[in-house]
Amino acid sequence: MFEAYGRNKYTATGVIQWMLNNSWPSLIWHLYDYYLVPAGGYFGTKKAMEPIHVQYSYDDNSVAVVNSTYEAVQGVKVSARLYNLDAKEKGAREGTMNVAPDSSTKAFDLPKVDGLSKTYFVRLQLHDSAGKLLSDNFYWLSTKPDVMDWKNKQDTVYTPQAEFGDLSGLNTLPQVRLEVTSAEVKSVNEEQGSKAGSRVSVRNPSSSIAFMVHLRVTKGKGGEDLTPIFWSDNYFSLLPGEEKEITASYDPTDLLGQQAVVELDGYNVTPQTLGPN
Repeated sequence: MFEAYGRNKYTATGVIQWMLNNSWPSLIWHLYDYYLVPAGGYFGTKKAMEPIHVQYSYDDNSVAVVNSTYEAVQGVKVSARLYNLDAKEKGAREGTMNVAPDSSTKAFDLPKVDGLSKTYFVRLQLHDSAGKLLSDNFYWLSTKPDVMDWKNKQDTVYTPQAEFGDLSGLNTLPQVRLEVTSAEVKSVNEEQGSKAGSRVSVRNPSSSIAFMVHLRVTKGKGGEDLTPIFWSDNYFSLLPGEEKEITASYDPTDLLGQQAVVELDGYNVTPQTLGPN
């Protein structure tokens, strides 16, 4: 939703966000839930609203760069790589472009490649002229497109679908065990009043994609989620050999005398418990 608006600003007239959080326990709609646990939607929204952001366009299979700052960015390098379910690269495209202030600029169309699995992945990256990573993004897509049933649209908020894309291949991803280390750190995010936190390093040593890696901090082993908590990222995916460092900041008094324990799982990731820190 937020990426669609960014790509089409200011032709699009705005965004209605429903809803920020739930006033009762629920599994849908929220960015963070009744218990203050940040959900996948939170991190998707955080990614989509980066000041400088590279993204995929579902309507025309293109890649765009959205600049929400008021300064031009010159000579950025955009790259797109397509991967099968088995993590084998099947196609790539790169380009260099200038991006105007407060703008959305098409970079290129994704390459048309043969032999894509019905469910496949796209990794996008945006680097500045000095090679610094400005934005990265990761999508799981289907060669079978969604088809909207426009003739049976009945109101302004819902359009039924005549056909659905096929993402069932995600259920065939091999199980992956990640290499994970964690450490307790102090003053991760002082501007938010946090005095403690966890720093977690996650590496994918396998030859498969680790999909939707999910981290939690709990109040002791097997305890409830520690909330509120501010993760630098979560629900992320790792290509073979890829490594990522994540930080979490929180108020240690919310541990209620328990020790912080880091829990890791994912869509095809073997659960692990790390801690106490």
